[in-house]
Amino acid sequence: MQEKFTSGLKAYTVGLLTLIYTANYVDRQIVAILLPAIKADMVLTDTQLGMLTGLAFGIFYATLGIPIAYLADRVSRKKIIIASLTLFSAMTYACGMAQNYLQLLLARIGVGVGEAGTSPPSHAMIADMYAPSDRATPLAVFALGINIGLFIAFIAGGWIADNYGWRTAIQVIALPGFALAVIAWLTLKDPPRGMSDTQAQNAAQDTVQNAAPPLMVTVKYMLSTPSLRQLLIGSTLIIIVGYGAVAWLPSYFIRVHGITATQVGLILALMIGIGGGIGTTLGGIVADRMGKKDVRWNMWLVGLIGFVTAPLSVMAYLAPTGLSAFLWLIIPTMAGALYFGPTLAMLHTLVKPEMRSLASAIMLFINNIFGLGIGPLAVGMMSDAMGPSYGDRSLGVALALMVIVGVWGSVHYMIAGRSLGRDIAVAQASA
Repeated sequence: MQEKFTSGLKAYTVGLLTLIYTANYVDRQIVAILLPAIKADMVLTDTQLGMLTGLAFGIFYATLGIPIAYLADRVSRKKIIIASLTLFSAMTYACGMAQNYLQLLLARIGVGVGEAGTSPPSHAMIADMYAPSDRATPLAVFALGINIGLFIAFIAGGWIADNYGWRTAIQVIALPGFALAVIAWLTLKDPPRGMSDTQAQNAAQDTVQNAAPPLMVTVKYMLSTPSLRQLLIGSTLIIIVGYGAVAWLPSYFIRVHGITATQVGLILALMIGIGGGIGTTLGGIVADRMGKKDVRWNMWLVGLIGFVTAPLSVMAYLAPTGLSAFLWLIIPTMAGALYFGPTLAMLHTLVKPEMRSLASAIMLFINNIFGLGIGPLAVGMMSDAMGPSYGDRSLGVALALMVIVGVWGSVHYMIAGRSLGRDIAVAQASA
C-alpha cells in the first residue's frame, strides 16, 4: 500500500533531509577553519590548500553525482542517500587520521565520493512532494543545511582545533553522520515520483519510473531551454565565488587580522551560519510570493542582489581591521544566500518529473566542477602569486578580485528572467 504523504510527513522528510545535508556540509567545510593549522603542521602552500579544499574534492563529488543520480531516478533514493551518508562520514573520520598531505588528499577525495549521492535524490524527493508554485520554500529550507553546517563546522571546529588539535576536530565532527544514517534507515520515506505534478498523478507510477530518460537526452533538454541554460551559467559563476570565499575566509581573518581560530569560528558562524540562513529562508519565501505575481522575479531577485552587494564585498576584503571586514560582509552574506531557493525551484519546474534527480546532478556537476574546482584553487594561486607584492594581504586582494566573477553571474540571472515564463509553459505542456 502506498504511503500517504500528509503535511506532517512532508515536513518531517524535509527536516531529516536537511539534517543529512547539514552533516554533508559540516564534513565538507570543516577543513576551511582548520587550514591555518594544517598549513603549519604539514608545511603547505596556499595552492596545495586550495587543491585540498577544492579540486581534489570537487572533481569526484561533481563527476560521480551524475551516475548516482541516474540510478536514483530508477531505484530507491532512500538507500542511495543512506549509503552516501555512511561513506562520507567514514571518510571524514579518515581525514583526521591522515599523517601526511597525500593521505589527507586521498581521504578528502573519499569524502567527495560519498557526498556525491545525497543532494540530487534529496532535491528530487522534495520537488516530488510539493507543487511547482510552492517549491522554493521547502528547497530553501533544505538549503539551510549549508548554513547550519557551516555554523557547526566553524564554531565546533575552531574551538576543538584550538584546544585539542585539527585531527581531533575532524574526527569528532564526523560522528553524527553515523547516527543520522540509522535514523534515516528507520524513518525516511521516499515519495512517489511526480507525486505533486498534475499530469504525473494521472499516470501509473511504474510508467513514470521506467520513463526516466538517458543522460544525454536530459543534457540536451536542459541546454536547449534558454532560461535554464542561463541559470546553469549564472549559478556556476556565483558558486565559484562562494566556494572560494568559504574556503579562505577563516584564513583571511586569521592571517590578515590576527584572530584566533575560536574567534573566527564564532564570527563566521554568526555571519554565514545565522546571517546566511536568514537569507536562504527569505530567498525561498520572497521568491514564492513575488514569483506568483511574475515568475521572472525568481531570477531577477538573484541578479539584482548580486549587483547591489558586490561593492560591499570588495570593501570587506580590503578592510583595514577585522571588525570593519566583518561589518562590511554582513549584508553580502545574508543577501548572497537568497539564490538557493529560487535556483533549485526553477530547475525542478523547468524539467520533467522523471528527469529531476539527473537534472539536479547535472547542475551540481557543472556548479561544483567549476565552483569547487576553480574557486578555492584560484584564490590560493592568486594569493601565492601576489604574495611578493602584498604580503599577507594578498589573500584579501585575491578574494576581492573574485567578486567580479559573481557580478558576471548576476548578469546571466537577469537574462534568464526574460524567457522564464515561456520556458515554463513549454515544460508543462511537454510533461
